[in-house]
Amino acid sequence: MRISTSQFYNTNSANYQRNFANLDRTRQEASDGLRIRSAADDPVGAARLLQLEQQQNMLKQYSGNITNVRNALGSTESTLNAIGSILQRVNELAISSGNAGFTDADRKANADELSSLEDQLFSLMNSKDENGKYLFSGSKGDTPPYVKNADGTFSYQGDQSSLVLQVGDMLSLAANETGYSAFEQALNTSRTEARQTAPSPDDGRVNLSNGQVTGSVVFNDRFRGGEPYTVEFVSSTQIKITAANGDDVTSEATQGGKFDPNGTNTMINFRGVDLRLEISFKDGDSADPDAAISGHTFTLGAKEDTVSGTRSAGNGVSGSQLTGASISDQDKYKAAFPAGGAVLKFSETDPTQFDLYAAPYSPDSRPIGSGTLSGSGANTTATVAGLTFKFSTEPDAGDSFAIKADTHQTQNVLDTISQLRTALTTPIDNDPVARQNFLASLDSAIGNVASGINQVSSSISSIGGRGQALDVQAETNESLSTENTKTQSSIRESDPAEVMIRLQMQSNMLQASLQAYAKVAGLSLLNYI
Repeated sequence: MRISTSQFYNTNSANYQRNFANLDRTRQEASDGLRIRSAADDPVGAARLLQLEQQQNMLKQYSGNITNVRNALGSTESTLNAIGSILQRVNELAISSGNAGFTDADRKANADELSSLEDQLFSLMNSKDENGKYLFSGSKGDTPPYVKNADGTFSYQGDQSSLVLQVGDMLSLAANETGYSAFEQALNTSRTEARQTAPSPDDGRVNLSNGQVTGSVVFNDRFRGGEPYTVEFVSSTQIKITAANGDDVTSEATQGGKFDPNGTNTMINFRGVDLRLEISFKDGDSADPDAAISGHTFTLGAKEDTVSGTRSAGNGVSGSQLTGASISDQDKYKAAFPAGGAVLKFSETDPTQFDLYAAPYSPDSRPIGSGTLSGSGANTTATVAGLTFKFSTEPDAGDSFAIKADTHQTQNVLDTISQLRTALTTPIDNDPVARQNFLASLDSAIGNVASGINQVSSSISSIGGRGQALDVQAETNESLSTENTKTQSSIRESDPAEVMIRLQMQSNMLQASLQAYAKVAGLSLLNYI
């Protein structure tokens, strides 16, 4: 086989360059310890490294989210603890105000302190975080969660949305606690009502309070199914309770409906509801007390919904205000009125025509009811979905009003404190009837404050549970990050011993190729002549 001189030189030059390049790469690998610098070095290993780097970046994002959630929950928990402390003081004032030795002046002093506590509570419930966002407004961070209305009540303006952040591959946690869950869901223990139906007018002999719900399960399972009840005094020591279907359910009342007419603040429990009873005999009743008390009759049931409305800020120049709202048809109201409230909107072209929409309203909303205004001036009314609204004057075209219904199932603590202040500032000295009404209001306040404390405590517990989940997830993420780093190192980095052996072998191969080239290059017939 003949080999040309050019072929010989080209072949040896290519071999030398290849060996030198391999040696140079191995020297670089021995210097920095990296086996893979580009996908060409190891396509499979490079692809695996890309996946691991993406996972590591995601773990870093999770770590940042965990920090954000922990900081947000920490601020919220501190605020809720402060709110809980204030509510404990409110509870102490409420209980002490029932002291039989207290005078109107003593109760007024407690009311003054309650006013200060109410202001503190209102401020805390409108707290902001380090970014200037309201803690308890849900997703509406720029909107104050609570505002005080003209009538002294308080309204929640936030929403129920949780700000959720992902802190692990399979775990997302809320970074906030909404005012709706922390304050608005406190059960209202004063959600029953007793109305005297006979005699008329009231002779002042029998005072039966509206009642306090002490057992929600029994109330929901038993009481609600039989209302409205008729409570009839058949003598000065016995009542009879009849359910709406005519069944006699007196046996479910304390002592089977028996009571001591001379007792003070007598309590009667019936199907999860405590009722205060006070009998006030008149002069001459001692001759026949049964005749004086028998025939007094009350109806007892859950409080009916109340409806209210407010004028929208962008309304026309008429200044029309919604002065009254009432339920005119219970069946239509229950069937049509949305649980989340509604918007009453007047036509843009004909101010006598209006539609009722479920809140929140949008241009795509479909009305749940429509109607035409009736009357004029202060007698202007609108009837729709079982509701009747009364206005101060005729609304302008395009005017709208926000409508909400109070089902009395829940009550925020601000309203509870406001009602308690009113009760404490009402004079009752030397007025047995006023004192009985005050004690009923005090029962309501104590029950609702306790309910508010429980709701705040529930929110704090929820935050604590999320904090524990964050700790566990942080440890898991840290372990995953450590293993990820180890795996990347095992793929990307070289084995020092293997590299040094390969370096020596490639160096020897390069030296051998140089020597072989020199030997072959020396082969010439001229050397043998």
